Amino acid sequence: MTPRSRAEIPTARRIVVKVGSSSVSGENASQIAPLVDALAAAHERGAEVVLVSSGAIATAIPFLSLDGRPRDLATQQAAAAVGQNVLMWRYQTSLDRYGILAGQVLLTAGDLEHSTPRSNAQRAMDRLLALRILPIVNENDTVATHEIRFGDNDRLAALVAELIGAELLVLLSDVDALYTKPPHLEGAERIAHVPFGDALTGVEIGSTGRAGVGTGGAETKVSAARIAAEAGAGVLITATPLVAEALSGAEVGTWFEPALERRTATGDAGLA
Repeated sequence: MTPRSRAEIPTARRIVVKVGSSSVSGENASQIAPLVDALAAAHERGAEVVLVSSGAIATAIPFLSLDGRPRDLATQQAAAAVGQNVLMWRYQTSLDRYGILAGQVLLTAGDLEHSTPRSNAQRAMDRLLALRILPIVNENDTVATHEIRFGDNDRLAALVAELIGAELLVLLSDVDALYTKPPHLEGAERIAHVPFGDALTGVEIGSTGRAGVGTGGAETKVSAARIAAEAGAGVLITATPLVAEALSGAEVGTWFEPALERRTATGDAGLA
């Protein structure tokens, strides 16, 4: 069933979890193991879990002896090819502790904009989940271009949640929740709950994340949360170290209430 509140999160049967580059690369690569612990716990209770993971380019930076995130497209594509390999190895090595097999799914914006590749992606994801495989999704940066891409993996995660009819989307980063203004500013207050359709009037949404590594921020997460909520999925925004608490229904992060009807990428609607 679609969770209507945090307390119902453990009842979600199909879950998409998105983690940002700054949470799983560089000095934070050690967060992969506890992230996998939380995903495995949800998998063990019978949920179908999809991980949307950024971090391929950031992971490749030290292996390619780069000073930072490359700016030119060719080097970004090369770094993505190297980093995606390392990132998947790290995830699978950690999942091996639970006997869970990962499946790599790389998507471009065009794959979800056109009916045939979208249907193919949906069918493949459904089959992977039925086989109890944990799909790990990322944008296919090796073939993506500046002109045609998702822009950030928050949006990709929301579109994947819509594609597969997920009941829950969890957006993880290095900030524990959405705040009324950038959290480093005095007077910033955590927003615990966002009713469906709330315009968040008066909220100052700024960018967050480790400079030079990730591409998303609070604004992209709010936009993604609205896409998923409109499709009928409950959405929780919180920090990566809090993922276990988030998936257990604890009072962490910012909860976006879902629409009453669930809508898939094919346009079908039904009761959530």
